[in-house]
Amino acid sequence: MFGKEGCCLCEDAKEALTAAGVGFREVDITRDPGLLQEYGITIPVVEVDGVAVFQAGMNPADLADLVREVS
Repeated sequence: MFGKEGCCLCEDAKEALTAAGVGFREVDITRDPGLLQEYGITIPVVEVDGVAVFQAGMNPADLADLVREVS
């Protein structure tokens, strides 16, 4: 999951993944200028095997199902 510290949408996504028992690795985009430029205001972005399945504006309640569909 690509996000950053203090992002309430990122927190919602993390909570949804955790509640669904879906493991994830968190990447702070502010630590890499390239990632910051690529993802900017679209965070949180959740990728499964390099494919984005979720980004800002989507409903966190749908996140677990989206991840499982691609896995």
